[in-house]
Amino acid sequence: MRIAPITPGTRPELAPLEARIAQARGRISPLYQLLLNSPPMAEGWEQLLSAVRNRNTLPADVRELVILRVAVLNGAPYEFDAHVPHARATGVPDAVIEALRLPSIDALAGLNDLQSLALRLTDQMTREIQVEPALMDQLTSSMDERSLLDLVVTIAAYNMVSRLLVALEVGH
Repeated sequence: MRIAPITPGTRPELAPLEARIAQARGRISPLYQLLLNSPPMAEGWEQLLSAVRNRNTLPADVRELVILRVAVLNGAPYEFDAHVPHARATGVPDAVIEALRLPSIDALAGLNDLQSLALRLTDQMTREIQVEPALMDQLTSSMDERSLLDLVVTIAAYNMVSRLLVALEVGH
């Protein structure tokens, strides 16, 4: 890591924040140990990512597929490995998980329409940033506005996660 992590329990002033993170996450991961260098960032990060992971309208399999794909596209193996168990728990087959590592998702088999559209959006938002109008039209005809917003926010948030992980070499 390019910034030294904060070992949980070593800074009394961080105890309440560490307790909230541990309660929400089950532990204080290396990512959160790094974020503890800036308590406001750690707190905001935890609130945002908890909302993205736990309080959105996306089917859990779609959420985990896009998170895994963002990790692949941004070269963030720590993020990918952290979400494989979550994807499996939602029923995503191992063959699909492994196929997400391919440069193109065009030949990815076994996806439903929403999964396929979500992964196409993930690729466009992550690689080109701009989204083709035709894809957005397909999404708006397949999803309500809140679900579409939740999908876009999930992709954007996990781009933030992977870019921090890669820049600061978390998990290397």
